[in-house]
Amino acid sequence: MAVPCYGPAMDKTARRYTVVPAALVALGLAVMVATAAFAGWLEHGTAIFLSLAESGMSWCF
Repeated sequence: MAVPCYGPAMDKTARRYTVVPAALVALGLAVMVATAAFAGWLEHGTAIFLSLAESGMSWCF
C-alpha cells in the first residue's frame, strides 16, 4: 500500500483553491443579474406600476 507524501492539510488547501473561485464566479453572476434587474426596473418601472394600478394590484405592493 502506498503512503501519500502529503497530509490532510494539503487536501484542505486544494479544496479551498477550488471553492473560492467557484464562489467568486457565483457572486459575480448574482451581481450581474441584480444589476440587470435594477436597470430593467429603472427602464420599465413606470409602465409596470401603471399596469398594476390599472388592474388594482398596485396597493398589494
